[in-house]
Amino acid sequence: MLMLSLSIGEAYEDGYGVLEDKMKAYAWFNIAQANGKHGAKGHKAGVAIGMTPMNITESQKLSQEMVKANPKLLGD
Repeated sequence: MLMLSLSIGEAYEDGYGVLEDKMKAYAWFNIAQANGKHGAKGHKAGVAIGMTPMNITESQKLSQEMVKANPKLLGD
């Protein structure tokens, strides 16, 4: 899941195969960073540039909800 969370974040960031959604991208990068995935922090910072503080807060909550719904998103 470590690689997958970063790849999904990139897909949402660029709209590759899914509708572009910076908030979902940030949430997936947040999960990837929590898993220690190299590069996730930089992706998260890059996507945050175009987001409001409220968007960032909502994205952080989204990542928490995603992990609560599927704890396997964190680690193995």
